[in-house]
Amino acid sequence: MTDTELGNMTFKEMEEKETRKEPKPHWYEVYVQPCIAELVGTTLFVFIGCLSVIENSSDTGSLQPALAHGLALGLTIAILGGISGGHFNPAVSLGASIIGGLNVILVVPYWICQLSGGMIGAALAKALTLEEKFANSSGATFDVVSSDGQVPRALGAEIVMTFFLVLAVCMGAVNRKTATPLAPFCIGFTVTADILAGGAISGACMNPARAFGPAVVSNYWAYHWIYWVGPIIGGLLVGGIIRLLLGDPKIRLFLK
Repeated sequence: MTDTELGNMTFKEMEEKETRKEPKPHWYEVYVQPCIAELVGTTLFVFIGCLSVIENSSDTGSLQPALAHGLALGLTIAILGGISGGHFNPAVSLGASIIGGLNVILVVPYWICQLSGGMIGAALAKALTLEEKFANSSGATFDVVSSDGQVPRALGAEIVMTFFLVLAVCMGAVNRKTATPLAPFCIGFTVTADILAGGAISGACMNPARAFGPAVVSNYWAYHWIYWVGPIIGGLLVGGIIRLLLGDPKIRLFLK
């Protein structure tokens, strides 16, 4: 609004303009509702992901889990992203909080809800599958790494693939200069591509909640730490590079 237009407004019009301002959001919508959305979304994502692994036939290889994980994530983000941001992944929440896309107060509650959702989703998958299939797939846990010699490759793969995923989330949904309405689908496609490319190396987890839920349900913890350390490092790297180099002026710390 120009100075001339402002000067031509009557006091009554200015008062009406002030009253038309959007009311302050209720605390429930700011703090509680996003956590519920993260719990529900993570539950659905992990349930579909685990079920796709447990029911996977050898003929399809990584294709069935890759498509199931990617489609499930894209759809849950499209449905619930407007409430919570659609993270469903502690590494994503970490990266988003670093660049200002998530209130720091909500990071730990998000993690708790995501891990809880992972356990619920894995438990539902177990309840709905045959015991034999569940045992043959190790309950959809990440059992690709079977020796210490495989650890460096698996850890490196988790870091790079999580970097790709968190970058897609932060640049596609948080950074204003590059944000797009197609972000849910871009993020889902990123997960699909990562699983197709790196599933044989590390299982392509990229998500501590996705690893934690099945590990609890099936009590399988071999090399479980890889699926925490790798994704967390990937999320930290994305937060740093966007803050320093790729972010819009509001996010970037230097050279604004």
